[in-house]
Amino acid sequence: MTRTRPPNCRASRRRSTAVDEEDTGTGWPDDEAAGPVAVKNRPRTRDDGPIVIERGGGFLRGLFWLVAVIGVIVALVLGTRAIGWWPHLSNPFGAKQTDRSQPVLLKSIQDLSRYVAAEGNFQVVIDLQNDRKYVPDVLLNDRTLFVAAGSVEAYVDFSSIGQGAITDSADHKTVTIKLPAPALGKPNIDHSKSYVFAQQKGLFNIFGDLFNGDPNKQQQLYLLAEQRIADTAKSSELPQRAQDNTRKMLEGMLHALGYTSVTISFAAP
Repeated sequence: MTRTRPPNCRASRRRSTAVDEEDTGTGWPDDEAAGPVAVKNRPRTRDDGPIVIERGGGFLRGLFWLVAVIGVIVALVLGTRAIGWWPHLSNPFGAKQTDRSQPVLLKSIQDLSRYVAAEGNFQVVIDLQNDRKYVPDVLLNDRTLFVAAGSVEAYVDFSSIGQGAITDSADHKTVTIKLPAPALGKPNIDHSKSYVFAQQKGLFNIFGDLFNGDPNKQQQLYLLAEQRIADTAKSSELPQRAQDNTRKMLEGMLHALGYTSVTISFAAP
């Protein structure tokens, strides 16, 4: 039995296949059949899914060049600063000190005839407390520990030597000198070595200092330190050391002038 193929069957199948390939339901050729150009140029549809942006090596190359430029700038700055070419820029927010003091006025000049024979160095710790009776220290209290360092000079004033204080023999071999007792100068406080060690203040004192500070409080500490140092210098060996040094100085000078007998006495202090 011989089968007969309907006419135009092959053509119909070919047309159907062609129609299926050309029409995908979107009005555009199929992606695989149309090639990459058609896929790139056709408009997007709902079935295409999310947009995926493919990044190439441009971002990494840009990051590399940015790091390289920064490295070169840092190297240039460090190099110029090392060889001294980089300008010195001061801090715009640094502390600023303005001195509006008036010129120093010379008030007087005094001629001195003192021989400073010795000097004593002293240190004292001032523990000064100001409080009120029956008031707790946490409310009202002002205690300061002040370390003061100063020096005191011991001298002999030759200007007070009167007529008859020096007796010279006829042969200029014997001399007798009567001198005043050594005196002590005013204590000289060394500000670079004096400082406030500790402070204790009550609540009322803290608030009082915020609105009305006492500018003479520091001066009170210095005056008290000077008084303590002066009292200690009087009872120390400083006057006797000044007397011995003055005697040695005069004896050496007079012996050099040819005197063989030198007698030096001091008045009672």
